[in-house]
Amino acid sequence: MKTCFGYVRVSTVKQGDGVSLEAQKEAILGFASRNNITVSRWFDEKVTAAKRGRPVFNRMVSELKRHKADGVIFHKIDRSARNFADWARIGDLAEAGIDIHFATESLDFRSRGGRLTADIQAVIAADYIRNLREETIKGIEGRLKQGLYPFKAPIGYLDNGRGRPKTIDPVKGHLVRQLFELYASGQYSLYSLTDEAARIGLRNNWGRPLAKTGIEKILRNPFYVGLMTVPSSGRTYKGVHEPLVSVSLFDDVTAVREGRDNKKSTKHNHVFRGLFRCALCDGAMIPERQKGKVYYRCHERNCATKTIREDRLEAELVQSLKRVKLSETEADKLKALFQDWLDRKRVEDDTDRAEFELMKIQERLSRLTDMLIDGVIDEEAFQKKRAAIMLDEQRWQEIAARKADNDRNIAVLDKFLERAKSLVSLYQMADPAMKRELAVFATSNRAVSPGTVEIEPSIEFAGARKALETQDVTFIDPLLELRPMKRRLTKADGQQEAA
Repeated sequence: MKTCFGYVRVSTVKQGDGVSLEAQKEAILGFASRNNITVSRWFDEKVTAAKRGRPVFNRMVSELKRHKADGVIFHKIDRSARNFADWARIGDLAEAGIDIHFATESLDFRSRGGRLTADIQAVIAADYIRNLREETIKGIEGRLKQGLYPFKAPIGYLDNGRGRPKTIDPVKGHLVRQLFELYASGQYSLYSLTDEAARIGLRNNWGRPLAKTGIEKILRNPFYVGLMTVPSSGRTYKGVHEPLVSVSLFDDVTAVREGRDNKKSTKHNHVFRGLFRCALCDGAMIPERQKGKVYYRCHERNCATKTIREDRLEAELVQSLKRVKLSETEADKLKALFQDWLDRKRVEDDTDRAEFELMKIQERLSRLTDMLIDGVIDEEAFQKKRAAIMLDEQRWQEIAARKADNDRNIAVLDKFLERAKSLVSLYQMADPAMKRELAVFATSNRAVSPGTVEIEPSIEFAGARKALETQDVTFIDPLLELRPMKRRLTKADGQQEAA
């Protein structure tokens, strides 16, 4: 009898405590029974598939590559992958002779027609999650512009339901203010402040004592002075909630923290801190220096993953950069592919006419106003004609905005390609901070297991490779809209110029 793994996924841990996982397992077991298959092992994932880096999924793929089972059964396509990178890994498994099954969809993954149908459904699932993300971001940004904080209230404030501002917690509010005052005095470190917070009775939202990281998070949060900063975008909004501390007190805390009053230094600044994780338990690989050498070890004591030297990690990373970097020919081909697509798009959108048409519209509006002043037309006719012209203006403004987006995208792609061509030499000449930036820019899913280091290309480089293989520019275009890539490029360039 053939053996297969069973893979089930829900988007949140809260979902995982409900019926969703059990319902998926029941469907998979029914499929297995009908097809004379034994489910030898279950892989339960309780994180979103919109982002890459699912530890359970990665572990299952590794097991399948080692032929621990004949195949895998997913509940349905959108439970298997919701991004192109993970879908490509599933395709690689099929190419390696591993059976791919979907319990609720009758797809023959080994046939061309079945594979095509599955690919189409995977694209639809990816588009669904992308649209869902965009709509969620729009809703969040709308609240922020209203001065409302659409996330959980920080310690010292209370949630009052959707659409209402946070209010100061009558129990914890003054304790948080006291925390700011104590640290601003310069007499307390973050560590000693944890003891003081426990003494005065300040607890986190789960009723547990505050840790050093929790206190640091409070002291860094501008929400307490009436501002709302979104880390993912870096944007700051004015809140309508009542400030808990004054701006001057917040500045004093910042001065102490950043060392203007109490200078601090870090003894070790290891290159790969926080970049590599254990492939078995998904724990962080923590750096430590022994006998003049830097080693990274899994933070889980009983994990089978042992220590690995930093120079070994660097050697593996350099090899990975050599694999993902683009040659001069590939970069030119990618640029030409994108430029050709933009030229066709420009003709379809008529973007070259946009500036000229907008100038004509301004002239029409001016003439129309003169006609009203001269009494040639009455107010009703003026408003009717003006509305029609303004609708036309809006249409051409949208086309002009697309042209501006295209110009920005070309600039971003040029910067990306220049960096991609000289990736290895840039890394070898870079300082430790720049090396980290390049590692984050070019790779993802950096994992260490016993005897193996696995490093995958970042979504930008995976998309570039896919575009070259398929001649399909749509693998490039969505990448240009990803703000993280633009931020990483800009930040890295700034560091390079400073150096």
